[in-house]
Amino acid sequence: MNLHPVETARGERDDYLVGRPQAWFAFAMTFALMLFDYIDRQVIVSLFPYMKAEWSLADKQLGGLVSIISIVVAVGGIPVALLADRLSRVKSVVVMAATWSLATISCMFAGNYSQLFVARAMVGVGETGYGSVGAALIASLFPKRLRSALLGAFFAAASLGSVLGVLLGGVIAARFGWHAAFGVVGIPGLALALLYLFVRDYKTVALTPQLDRAKQSAGNAVRHIAGALARSRTVLWTCIGGALQLIVVSAVWSWLPSYLNRFHGVAPDQAAKQAAVVVLVGALGSFVWGSLVDRLALRRARNKLLALAALCMVTMLIFLVAFAGPATGSRQFLLIALGGFVMTCTVGVVAAVVIDVIHPGVRSTGAAVLSLFQNLFGLAVGPFLAGALSDAWGLQQAMAVVPVCSALAALAFMRASRSYEADMAQVAGVQLDAVASALASAPAPAHG
Repeated sequence: MNLHPVETARGERDDYLVGRPQAWFAFAMTFALMLFDYIDRQVIVSLFPYMKAEWSLADKQLGGLVSIISIVVAVGGIPVALLADRLSRVKSVVVMAATWSLATISCMFAGNYSQLFVARAMVGVGETGYGSVGAALIASLFPKRLRSALLGAFFAAASLGSVLGVLLGGVIAARFGWHAAFGVVGIPGLALALLYLFVRDYKTVALTPQLDRAKQSAGNAVRHIAGALARSRTVLWTCIGGALQLIVVSAVWSWLPSYLNRFHGVAPDQAAKQAAVVVLVGALGSFVWGSLVDRLALRRARNKLLALAALCMVTMLIFLVAFAGPATGSRQFLLIALGGFVMTCTVGVVAAVVIDVIHPGVRSTGAAVLSLFQNLFGLAVGPFLAGALSDAWGLQQAMAVVPVCSALAALAFMRASRSYEADMAQVAGVQLDAVASALASAPAPAHG
């Protein structure tokens, strides 16, 4: 059954690709898996004080346990997205979720740093491509007018998952030891993976011969992506800006518990709870800023990117005052929390911008390009960079220097705004079709 919105004389209709309940079920399941993705990824940061004491680790080694996941995700994201676009996005998600959950459980049996490092790398193998595939699915099933807000909410699950991961890690480690934390948080993802089989997918649409060749192999995809980045300044500069801002986000999320423990004498479990508050307001911020930017874009599309540039500059200023200024105690914590609220402004919007200028037939792959930049040059850099600077200058100075990356992000977004509207016009009007869920015998009727 053809379920795509059709063009009328008044322009392209903006509607749900599948029935509204089916679309929201897909969103809920995709959101839930992203939540547990980041619970499994971030549970380790509240365990840093215990691991540092038990294994005598340097800060850059601790940061490496966070960064390795992002590196693996970046390297494997494009091949996985290619398979998802060619075969099944839903089934790809099921396999990935089961893999990262089992790998997280295996972390509890690590007897030394090397074993834990390998287990964390396997968590990254499971998470490879999930964000890009999930974002492509949500963007395609829902109306375009909701895209930034929903993608902001979807990626806010990363913040919420980080909150729960940090909280659970601190509480479980204090009562049962830090090894047990991995086992507790790894189990729910397995159940969600099975339920995800009921999510509706969308059909891969007809491609141009050039795009079809690009999807035949990872090598062809890399060559096509390099050419696409050269042609689409919007994708290139948005990916760069998104990565630079995530350096700041990942550094703050990874090192704030340790900062509170070392400089304010807060016990590790209590430091985890206070840091979780900052991550939580970040989750709220990603949704609030996504909704606000969507409204600004109603007047002119490029306002999305100009708004991001302004918010990135605000992020830098707040954190510079918080970590390099005279504020201490509760005043400093309030400033850090305010910075946490603003710094996630890019989370949903950059994904929406990239998807806006990518052909729908390769949206998972296009989103994987963004994921590569965000993981390899953003999430992987932040924890390790802050750890290395901490070893050299101290953690206080490291936390004050890293936010300068937000100013560089602002410059990148300003550059992307110059080509966004022209690039978006090139893929306007491409139509989509939906398919039944992986376990359904026939497509369900459309409602929306």
